[in-house]
Amino acid sequence: MKIEHIAMYVNDLEAARDFFVKYLGGRSNDGYHNKDTGFRSYFISFDDGARLELMNKPELEDPEKHPNRTGYAHIAFSLGSKEKVDEMTARLKEDGFEVVSGPRTTGDGYYESCVIVFEGNQIELTE
Repeated sequence: MKIEHIAMYVNDLEAARDFFVKYLGGRSNDGYHNKDTGFRSYFISFDDGARLELMNKPELEDPEKHPNRTGYAHIAFSLGSKEKVDEMTARLKEDGFEVVSGPRTTGDGYYESCVIVFEGNQIELTE
């Protein structure tokens, strides 16, 4: 068994798609739009076969995303080396994203950083 894809609703579908393409090397499909319901989505594919579905529809609720909450906490991306984690963390910080931790080696041995990217969502960058 494998996870086929992970999906997330976003307010700004184009900005979310552009983030994953620009920074993390994702490839976007042409998108889907259901004109009857207003639902729109993009599938972002990554080199290892993982996929992320970004979705939007009218009248989404958008409560504050407190970091200490239940539910999904972040999406982790393995970049392949400590140097790449350092470089991407610096790039995201330079581009105005909030680095909330790292880069650092955690107590369980991961080299990582955590960054708030768009709409209060967190990603983790690992080696």
